[in-house]
Amino acid sequence: MNKHLEKFPIQSFQNSLIHWFKKEQRDLPWRRDPTPYEVWVSEIMLQQTKVETVIPYYKHFLSKFPTLDTLATAEEQEVLKAWEGLGYYSRARNLQNAVREVVEQYGGSVPDTKEELGNLKGVGPYTQGAILSIAFQKPEPAVDGNVMRVLSRILLITDDIAKGKTRSLFESIVRELISKNDPSAFNQGLMELGALVCTPKSPSCLLCPVQEHCRAFKEGIQESLPVKSSKKVQAVVNYYVPIVKDDRGRVLIQQRPSTGLLANLWEFPMIPIDTIEKDNMSLWYEAEYGLIITNFQQIESIRHVFSHRIWDLQVGMCRLNGGALDHPSAMFTPLTELDTYPFPVSHQKIKKLL
Repeated sequence: MNKHLEKFPIQSFQNSLIHWFKKEQRDLPWRRDPTPYEVWVSEIMLQQTKVETVIPYYKHFLSKFPTLDTLATAEEQEVLKAWEGLGYYSRARNLQNAVREVVEQYGGSVPDTKEELGNLKGVGPYTQGAILSIAFQKPEPAVDGNVMRVLSRILLITDDIAKGKTRSLFESIVRELISKNDPSAFNQGLMELGALVCTPKSPSCLLCPVQEHCRAFKEGIQESLPVKSSKKVQAVVNYYVPIVKDDRGRVLIQQRPSTGLLANLWEFPMIPIDTIEKDNMSLWYEAEYGLIITNFQQIESIRHVFSHRIWDLQVGMCRLNGGALDHPSAMFTPLTELDTYPFPVSHQKIKKLL
C-alpha cells in the first residue's frame, strides 16, 4: 500500500474529486437526504445492476415498504414480487432477514458500526462501507468493481482485481485516501467517476476531474487496466418447458425450492433435456407430476444468461390427457392470477406468451 501512495497528493486528489462530484453528480432518488434504511436498500439493489434499471424498482419498493418495520413484517412472497425482474433474488431475502434482525435486536435503528453491520445477513464489506460513509459520514472504504477500476488506473496498480487479496489492498488504500471531512462525497465520487468517466471501455480521460493525478493516463495504458483474470465458461443447461392447461383453462405452475437458485420463486415446470428424450417426455411428466401430456409443439426458444450458467428453454404447448396432479409444490392457477406470483425473468417471458 505504501509504495502505491508514495508521493501521491492525497489532499489535492480529495479536493478535485469531491468538488467534481458535488457539481456533476446525477440526481438519483437515494441521494435526496436518504435515511440509513434507504441507503441500505439502494446499495443492495445496485449490486451487479445498472442504475437506470434500479431507479423504478427502488421507488416501487420503498412505496410498498417505506420503513424497516413494514419490510420486516411483510410476507416473503410480497417482497419477492416487488423484486420481480431485478434478479439475484437472494438479495431480497437476505435484506428482509437482516431488517428483521435490526428490528428485533437494535430497536429498529440501523446500526452504525462495522462490527454490528457485518453480523447482518447479506451485508458484506462494500455494503458496510457504503452505509457507514453515506448514511453516517464515517470514513469507511466502500470498494466495488468501479472503485477498483478507477484506482487501478489512477495509482497504476496491476494486481489481479479478481483476487480477494487485491480487494483488501484497495480497501487499505481507500482508508488512507478517504476524506475524513466528507467521506460520503468521496466514496460516492469514486463510484460516480467509474460510472460516468472512468468507464471499462473508452474512458473519457479528457473530461476526468482527476486526470492530473492519473498515472495510467500519463503512461497511456489506462485502457489495459484493471487486470482481471477471465471468468470460467458458463455451463449451458437445456430444458423443455411444456405449458399444461386443465379443462378449466388454468395453467400449471410450481414453486421452486426454498434454497438455491431463484429460491421460492414460481415457474412453469421444466424438464431437463439431457435426462429425457423428447418422445419420452410424457412418461417423465407422469412420473413427476401424475399428469399425462401429449402433442408437445414448440412455440418459442428462450435463452437466459445468469452469472454462472445459461438456460436454454424450449417452450411449447401440449395437451393434458388425464391423470391427477400429484406434486407438493405445483398447482393449476387461472391465467388472470399469474401476476400475483413472483416469477424469474425467463418465466416472465413465458407468461407474456400466454
